[in-house]
Amino acid sequence: MSVVTHAVRDTNRSSRIKRSVIRGLEYFALLLACFIALLPIWSSFTTSFKGAEEYATTNAMALPRNWFNFGNYAQVWTQGDMLRAFLTSASVVIVVVTVSVMMGSMLAYVLNRFRFPGNSLIRNLFMIATLIPGIAMQVTTYQIMKDLGFLNSIVGYMILMSGTDVISIYIFLQYFENLDGALDESAVLEGCTYFGVFFKILLPLTKPAIITVAVLKGVGVYNEYYSANLYLQSNSWRTISTALYSFSGPFKSSYNIICAGVLLTLIPSLIIFLVFQKQVYAGLASGSVKG
Repeated sequence: MSVVTHAVRDTNRSSRIKRSVIRGLEYFALLLACFIALLPIWSSFTTSFKGAEEYATTNAMALPRNWFNFGNYAQVWTQGDMLRAFLTSASVVIVVVTVSVMMGSMLAYVLNRFRFPGNSLIRNLFMIATLIPGIAMQVTTYQIMKDLGFLNSIVGYMILMSGTDVISIYIFLQYFENLDGALDESAVLEGCTYFGVFFKILLPLTKPAIITVAVLKGVGVYNEYYSANLYLQSNSWRTISTALYSFSGPFKSSYNIICAGVLLTLIPSLIIFLVFQKQVYAGLASGSVKG
């Protein structure tokens, strides 16, 4: 009996040691990931308080001599015309997020609730579209934008960015699969139309998915540089990302001023994510229940 007891104790001890090692590795991985993510932000924060001479004579991780040197922030705000850039980016984000959420949710509603020839084909085409590199379609996209007269047009840029991405569609698809189809049937029996079912019943229930898609899409559009620089080359329609690029040139780049601008542009995204982080996590978790 004592032999069995000792064997059980040894097994429990080894299990506890194994769990402790695994937990330690998990915490180490989390701390390492946090360090890697926060290091560039800390470097930008310290650099934003340095003058041009101090930045040129110190390394990126060195602390600034004066923590109250806000001259870089004032310079990037005035010379970069950041207020107009903020307003332009905000207007683009609002329009693009609204259109993308409506298009993605309605498309997911049709694909999930209705069975028709080609339903599976459409889903497979969306999956295939994710395998095509976006840069491979830029020549065709640019030619289409040029033929439609959408170059240097804020409306054309909004239409381009409003294209519903596959991730948004699948988030709504998975969320609709978790909603009981009896809701639709009972509403239709009461005389409700399909549009009424979608807008009055199902869409309000997908609030976590809407917030998730809105935050992901909004942050992506807000930080977009390549398309904004390519299709909005006029100074009248500079976004946040292209406004920061004005401080970079082929012969000299004012990285201390750029770091100050980066921190300014980070504030709206950070506030929005902190406010809606619970809804974002809930939307991703709810959408992956059956995924």
